[in-house]
Amino acid sequence: MTKKRAILKILSLDARTTPAEIALQTGLTVEQVEQTIKELETEGVIRRYKTVIDWDRLEEGRVFAFIDVSLTPARDKGFDDIAERICRYPEVHSVYLVSGSQDLRCVVEGRSIREIGDFVAQKLSQIDRVTGTNTHFLLKRYKEDGDIFVDIETDSRLRVTP
Repeated sequence: MTKKRAILKILSLDARTTPAEIALQTGLTVEQVEQTIKELETEGVIRRYKTVIDWDRLEEGRVFAFIDVSLTPARDKGFDDIAERICRYPEVHSVYLVSGSQDLRCVVEGRSIREIGDFVAQKLSQIDRVTGTNTHFLLKRYKEDGDIFVDIETDSRLRVTP
């Protein structure tokens, strides 16, 4: 594993890991770790550092939806110009080009189902070349970006060996 990949793996599990801790885990010097992280940030490989939050534990009214969008592609642009336009809306978390019967999949957040419905009706469906949408509301989050959001029961059975 390259030093960059090793550092990225550690930071992806916990972005608060200090350069000194990374140095201990990788066998690099603190200076090498700091320099590599700085290079990765400058190159845009490390885009930002973020905290994973279980919003359901705060009991805040937040609704997430996956919205599949069908488009008519434009000559010399394909779907990129529409995807870039959708990305600018603050309620949109993610936009992906996907295979299948729809062209884009968007992850959208709102305070209520009605707010997301308004976003689809008043903003998303009004964009030229959007030919259809299909909205799926998130009912329960089990795992996201490698983090498990449910309490998994440990197996308390005795181990049986042959």
